[in-house]
Amino acid sequence: MEHSFMFPLLFLLLITLPLSAESKCSKSCDLALASYYLWNNDSSLLYISHIMQSNLLHKVEDIVRYNKHTSYPSHTRVNVPIPCDCINDGEFLGHTFQYSVTRGDDYLTIANGTFSNLVTAEWLQNINSYSQAAIPAGGKVNVTVNCSCGDSNISKDYGLFITYPLRPEDSLQSIANQTKLDPELLMKYNPGVNFSKGSGLVYIPGRDENGNYAPLRPRTGLPDRVVAGISVGIVAVVLLLAFCVCIKCCGRKKKKLRTEYFASDSFVNTSIEKSAEFSYEELAHATNNFSLDNKIGQGGFGEIYYAELNDKKAAIKKMDMKASKEFLAELKVLTHVQHLNLVHLIGYCVKDFLFLVYEYIDNGNLSEHLRNSDREPLPWSTRIQIALDSARGLEYIHEHTKPVYIHRDIKSSNILLDKSFHGKVADFGLAKLIDTGSSSAPTANMAGTFGYMPPEYVYGRVSPKLDVFAFGVVLYELISAKEAVINGGAEIKGLVALFHEVFDQPDPKEGLKELVDPRLGENYSIDSVFKMAQLANACTEADPKRRPKMRSVVVALMTLGSSTENWDIASFYENPALVNLVSGR
Repeated sequence: MEHSFMFPLLFLLLITLPLSAESKCSKSCDLALASYYLWNNDSSLLYISHIMQSNLLHKVEDIVRYNKHTSYPSHTRVNVPIPCDCINDGEFLGHTFQYSVTRGDDYLTIANGTFSNLVTAEWLQNINSYSQAAIPAGGKVNVTVNCSCGDSNISKDYGLFITYPLRPEDSLQSIANQTKLDPELLMKYNPGVNFSKGSGLVYIPGRDENGNYAPLRPRTGLPDRVVAGISVGIVAVVLLLAFCVCIKCCGRKKKKLRTEYFASDSFVNTSIEKSAEFSYEELAHATNNFSLDNKIGQGGFGEIYYAELNDKKAAIKKMDMKASKEFLAELKVLTHVQHLNLVHLIGYCVKDFLFLVYEYIDNGNLSEHLRNSDREPLPWSTRIQIALDSARGLEYIHEHTKPVYIHRDIKSSNILLDKSFHGKVADFGLAKLIDTGSSSAPTANMAGTFGYMPPEYVYGRVSPKLDVFAFGVVLYELISAKEAVINGGAEIKGLVALFHEVFDQPDPKEGLKELVDPRLGENYSIDSVFKMAQLANACTEADPKRRPKMRSVVVALMTLGSSTENWDIASFYENPALVNLVSGR
């Protein structure tokens, strides 16, 4: 009896719904698939979800369910589930997405690039009020993608269809071979279409989440808007009851984000449980609406802003949606790897942009301290400590995590210094993982910073020894305060080559004195500098097998920091047992 009020309420809602004539289009489905062509490795599934779904971070999983691949390299297609409904006063089937314009966008780039030819530039211009030359950054553009529900007059065996943009390599026979469907059936669904013309849309039966062709559903006997109205009424009642229950249970909770990370060669399930989800409003308020006064840095993949959240200092990285691969890489690493010498991730936000919220590191990055004349020069003992801290962070991700992570962008600007001038490795946007026990992994694209990349990287393989090489360059920077690449006007020389020339001299110590940071004055031990340079020389060996592992680098730096008398890195090459230990053979 206590719920008897529901029925009059439901009846009232139903009888007050406006009735209309049936739609002109024939609708027998709620879902369709859109074939999205991946132009390059930057077209991650998170980015596709952002532009083609409203419930972003849960729709990545939906895409995965309709694709049976474990990797998504360039020049392949991904089936994206999209709503399919009668739109434009019931004239045709489709769905309209709202796209947030970024700088440099026009109708052609949105149609051909962002939406992968699922729509044309001419159609976009027809359904939007902006002129081609005056689309403002941050504006909203309606993007309508057509869909199909099938045709009972052709076959009742197919009720889920792919909106498929034709490409130059396509033909009727090639698509029939891919789908294992009769070419004649494909032609019946697309009468008069030339499958070899290289452009335009066709509709192809698609497979459901279980890999089966879904049968055509019978149409409902009620007009679509009546069905929708009934649904609204039922939902209203349910919400009314739920409100009474939930009003006592309100309160902010940390959310569990279930997402997927797709690198060019790997598929990794990620459960992000340790990082809080922030709202855009919270981040905007904490940064004075991302004002220039709060901007404290510019990274390779986004701008960095100072913020105060929950009375704690924080740094917020604001990234474009096209950097979704880097965004997910950092989430993957920093939510699963916790270490004193790795920057700590506090949370994230996704709202038109991608935001990562980190602990605030008081003293900026190492590069600034080495080369900014406005800062006090770092004492030699502090430089050794920073090297040791950074080495410990790298050792942890190389040897104490499963799977093993490779940073791929170690450099002085990615080593942050806290208030005690201890080092923390930051910026995991290019991080890559390999299976435990694997010495290397192939990569389809080079990444990193010129001057820090080892010779073998050009052959497309990565291993932890890649980070070891880059770390050796950082050691040379700590000694000299010079850039990794030195532009001498007519000649450009790498820091590695410069130091290697010194080691070819009869008396390397004399040559080193010319390279030591002049801001140190006489406040250093040339023996200590020589030993660090020897370690850097070992780390930057051309042959990756001759480079030490990070655990050996840590031991060497610990010894260098405590006592320089009993440490002779020359024995790396004179003592076979030590060579094997350091090189990991």
